[in-house]
Amino acid sequence: MNYKNDTIIIREFAPQELPLFSALFENEKVTRYLPYKTPDEYEEMFDKALSDYKTGPFSRWGVFSAQNNDLAGMCLVRVFLDNPDQLEIGYTLGEEYWGRGLGTEVCKALIEYCLSLHQQKDIVAVTDPENTGSQKVLMKNGFRRVENLVREGRELAYFVWQK
Repeated sequence: MNYKNDTIIIREFAPQELPLFSALFENEKVTRYLPYKTPDEYEEMFDKALSDYKTGPFSRWGVFSAQNNDLAGMCLVRVFLDNPDQLEIGYTLGEEYWGRGLGTEVCKALIEYCLSLHQQKDIVAVTDPENTGSQKVLMKNGFRRVENLVREGRELAYFVWQK
């Protein structure tokens, strides 16, 4: 996925950007709504993203600030773990980029990307039930909360995009 506007650039990570990727998840405020992962698990996640670029079309990508090219976050599109007939989007932003509208921009770009794949699958997203910031971004972008689901013993708010 390659996307660029005046605010963000979404692109593949380069192998040497592992330290940037890992640093994103060192802030407890950034990870408070995510399942716990060790530094080694984040490294495995990064390595999988790099290998996914070769097979496409699903992976994780870096979200960079168009102003200074700093890593602002990470986003993903994948086959939904709970229903292979759906595509899941997700994103994580560094704390210094919260409240600037980047989540909305990333969400729009991910929807456009999913539609460009012509997969004829629903686009879904899940959040921690207490992550109201991400839920507002999803609803602003046309998602509707339909129910909760349980994944690995955690209850998650479940959203489906309305065409």
